[in-house]
Amino acid sequence: MADPSSYRPAPGSIPDSPGVYRFSDAGGRVIYVGKAKNLRARLSSYFQDLANLHPRTQSMVTTAAKVDWTVVSTEVESLQLEYSWIKEYDPRFNVKYRDDKSYPWLAITLNEEYPRVMVGRGQKKKGIRYFGPYSHAWAIRETVDLLLRVFPMRSCSKGVFNRHRQIGRPCLLGYIGKCAAPCTGQVSQEEHRQIVDDFAAFLSGQTATYVRRLEKEMKAAAAELEYERAAKIRDDLAALEKALAKNAVVLGDGTDTDVVALSEDPLEVAVQIFYVRGGRIRGQRGFIADKADGTATTGDLVSRFIQQMYAAETADAIPREILVPVVPDDEDALTEWLSELRGSRVSIRVPQRGDKKALMETVERNALQTLTMHKTKRASDLTTRNQALEEIQAALDLPEAPLRLECYDVSNLQGTEVVASMVVFEDGLPRKSEYRRFVIKGVEGQNDVASIAEVLTRRFKRLLDERATVPEDEDPTANLIDPETGRAKKFSYAPGLVVVDGGPPQVAAARQAMDELGLGDIPVCGLAKRLEEVWLPDDEDPVIFSRTSEGLYLLQRLRDEAHRFAITHHRNRRSKSMVESVLDDVPGLGEVRRKTLLRHFGSLRKLRSATVDEVADLPGFGRRTAESVIIAVNAAATKADTGRAPSVNTATGEILDDDGPGPAGPPNGEIRN
Repeated sequence: MADPSSYRPAPGSIPDSPGVYRFSDAGGRVIYVGKAKNLRARLSSYFQDLANLHPRTQSMVTTAAKVDWTVVSTEVESLQLEYSWIKEYDPRFNVKYRDDKSYPWLAITLNEEYPRVMVGRGQKKKGIRYFGPYSHAWAIRETVDLLLRVFPMRSCSKGVFNRHRQIGRPCLLGYIGKCAAPCTGQVSQEEHRQIVDDFAAFLSGQTATYVRRLEKEMKAAAAELEYERAAKIRDDLAALEKALAKNAVVLGDGTDTDVVALSEDPLEVAVQIFYVRGGRIRGQRGFIADKADGTATTGDLVSRFIQQMYAAETADAIPREILVPVVPDDEDALTEWLSELRGSRVSIRVPQRGDKKALMETVERNALQTLTMHKTKRASDLTTRNQALEEIQAALDLPEAPLRLECYDVSNLQGTEVVASMVVFEDGLPRKSEYRRFVIKGVEGQNDVASIAEVLTRRFKRLLDERATVPEDEDPTANLIDPETGRAKKFSYAPGLVVVDGGPPQVAAARQAMDELGLGDIPVCGLAKRLEEVWLPDDEDPVIFSRTSEGLYLLQRLRDEAHRFAITHHRNRRSKSMVESVLDDVPGLGEVRRKTLLRHFGSLRKLRSATVDEVADLPGFGRRTAESVIIAVNAAATKADTGRAPSVNTATGEILDDDGPGPAGPPNGEIRN
């Protein structure tokens, strides 16, 4: 491990100009490349006290043995040089987005004498124009099959093309009108190239031109009494409309744009990009990257993704507009660089409202799903799970691998509707039948520390109560089985490790609560979100797992699942309390019928959208009562919409609407003892 002061540049030797810098290790291998508007200010930040640096930045500067830099004249030049160096040296501490090569492309081989349309996967090649990528290869083939009626270009392989060229007879596609048969000279090279250009233009989103042209030709043919040709054009139009129907319009203004969204945790980031051409989604693509640079912000991640995504693209693959979740700091340089690549103006912006905002939310959900699936793949492997448990055992100095993990999280909205969750992982996998939800009763206001203590006290009192039912002279394992049902009791198992969402205060509260119950032998730790540090009771310093540690991935998944479960419970209770408060003043509506409404509609927003007839059809409701209910919820909505700011979860920063998701997850019990 090198001391950064051993290779720190002499004072005043670093210029204050824009440029690109690179850190190299003792063997001369480049381990990190970065750019800066002011090299002196940026590089100086790496040579401060190590305790003030992010753990991953600490690892980088202590691995390095030398730093070099190159001064450039503009930020655009620094972008280009940074990308070139990252591509050349492949530094281990830079964010590298790994593409999922399983996405299929629709490709047109423009570099051939008679271009061919085909479906392929993998890296792009020069001389081939790509569309997509798409989610399913079969969907592309269906679309191509429809479009070949209208644009009969070559789709056969080189071997098939040469064979039919030799025998002078077209293949089946030539006979049924889905190929212009250039192999037998039925169209010239120039005519076939025009068909290819029309096909590519249609896929690029210029659909209205061809639809209008075919409509005119059909009407002209019918006017000249050429009914067979008119019928063929009509069938071609139907094929185009069917192909267009496969890609619904998402932007009514026919915009060409790429929509980029991220989902990140402290260790990894998932990126989804939707390609929208002519207002329709033409393809999507996913990337995963390790966040090797701990100081990278969301804007930095967006900037680096844009560089990697478009640096090797042709001009026609770069849209006029790129929608992103956060505008990067070097927006002006990126915009200028992209505009040079495209040959015309390119804008980068964050959608604020309307269809583009809604589309961004859809892409964000896809990014979150991509990250979740990526983590799930890790979890599905038995060897990986065993490795994770062994790493946790070694790092926390546990007597044995924690085969049962329990995690607790608290959720509230400014001290109201305080709830908590308990999730259980056994052998590294979720055990959803063991999940539990708690309503905090003995704590006033927002006090996560006291809430954690209450939850653990209640949970482990149940454990002690069930242990007390077994006589001392009997086998203690007999307590684990319910004698009436023959099934395992839910609270009889002691966990191998208790995890709380939080740092030293939460861990101390958890340890004290369990010590007071006489359960000091059950290990406790906390996982703090900011730096993913693992805290142990009475330890001044946290346990730092390697960023590639399977043990840390498992603890993260456990913590995130507890957070999700707590948020869901909180939303459900908040939604129910809103409905109950709105319905309190409805004349003739008692507790039984309020519960019926809650059970049927589940949330206030769904009840607001209901009709009088839908409410009246419920058992015990008449039309007059139904009308009173609808009037009450609409009046409450009007009052709420005039002057109420949106609710914000102060723990997560999330904006909350009135609609809590309906009952989700497994049918778990709620502890109210």
